[in-house]
Amino acid sequence: MRIAYLECFSGMSGDMFLGALIDAGVSPQLLEDAVAALNVGARLEISRVVRSGISATKVDVWVGGEKDLPRQEYGERQHDPEDHQHLHDGHHAFEHLAHSHLASGEISQAEVPAPQQHTHTREHSHSHNHGRGLTEIRLLISAASISDGTKKTAIAIFEALGRAEAKIHDTSVESVHFHEVGAVDAMVDIVCAAVGAEALGVEEFICSPLNVGGGAVQCAHGTFPVPAPATVELLAHAPVYSSGLQAELVTPTGAAIVKTLTSRFAAFPEMKIEKSGYGAGSRDFPGHPNVVRLTLGQSASSAIAANTASETVTVLEANLDDLNPQVFGYVMDRLFDEGALDVFAMAVQMKKNRPGTLLTVLCKPEDSGKLTQLIFTETTTLGVRRRDEMRQTLARRWESVGTPWGEVRIKIASMNGTVTNYAPEYEDCRRIAAEHRVPLKAVMQEAAQAYLHTDKKL
Repeated sequence: MRIAYLECFSGMSGDMFLGALIDAGVSPQLLEDAVAALNVGARLEISRVVRSGISATKVDVWVGGEKDLPRQEYGERQHDPEDHQHLHDGHHAFEHLAHSHLASGEISQAEVPAPQQHTHTREHSHSHNHGRGLTEIRLLISAASISDGTKKTAIAIFEALGRAEAKIHDTSVESVHFHEVGAVDAMVDIVCAAVGAEALGVEEFICSPLNVGGGAVQCAHGTFPVPAPATVELLAHAPVYSSGLQAELVTPTGAAIVKTLTSRFAAFPEMKIEKSGYGAGSRDFPGHPNVVRLTLGQSASSAIAANTASETVTVLEANLDDLNPQVFGYVMDRLFDEGALDVFAMAVQMKKNRPGTLLTVLCKPEDSGKLTQLIFTETTTLGVRRRDEMRQTLARRWESVGTPWGEVRIKIASMNGTVTNYAPEYEDCRRIAAEHRVPLKAVMQEAAQAYLHTDKKL
């Protein structure tokens, strides 16, 4: 299976992703044609730059003869929201330029040094004749001469941005608007990202943890710490960190691209590397390559991965040596009720030769917090270990078969269309055995035989 791995050690923005796509082999003409197909008066400028000794591809978006501006850290210029001045920053087209019909949102502003400052003053109107809503943006993308798949992906990225902003400002997605220049910058980044991602021909995008940077951003209604509110919302459940660099490294557009394209977050995967590409950010930080790296290759576990699904699960563990055994069964039931995927115990020999029990819980990453709290509350442990692991799962389905006492569900697992395992559902068999006063093993055997005599034999 061909995979792509995104390394976001210096964050992620739309232009950085486009640069990495081109550097990894996507045709620049393909992206330029996609921009032309939008028919919004924009064009791309593609160049080679060096970021802390790393040669990378830089992509800039020009709209109406004006170039988008680089990301800057907070602290160089205060923004007066009453001026309604909006920086033409394609990296922050949504977070810096989006607003609701009520004009009630915090509109994050990239700070630009006075000599490089470039603003565009617009009269604010509640009719928003100078802005584009998501409905209009969907229509523009849908009308472009690009594949249906890239249209679907681009619209999904835009809608992810819209949902994040709408949640932050407690409004509806359709009430969120982009100012004209910001909408064009965002559409170019997002549509080209979708077109380029499809052109790579990969089956899975995997992403590293994201370096979000540090410092603060000045918004229309105050100062916010990095990452900006929309970025935080978009990166929910994603692994993030800060290297200490005082700059905003992950933009809302970059976060939305990652959220939509990637299937999981992990360390560098086992793969046979084919090629790699570097996409440059606008700034050059001393001693810190401001690039994102995109690596393409064949998964080392292609034979398995092609026939199974991958997912991240969280493993919680706790050692128990003084818990009443009667309580343990109750704890297991509570954990399952709260969403645990599996709960099991093993006998262990603890310090001072005390016999104990190792409690292990498998769960979805988003459920780990509440399950950890439950373990602390209901058991005597003083510590819970946590780790995230990848697991491969076979395709599963349910079928019902008839027995002399009633129907029983059969869980069937398959790989590449071939049945590999099957088993009668325990709860169905237990209920029938109790109701009809027949041995449980007899019900399970009868159900298995009934399945084997159907058309779906092994």
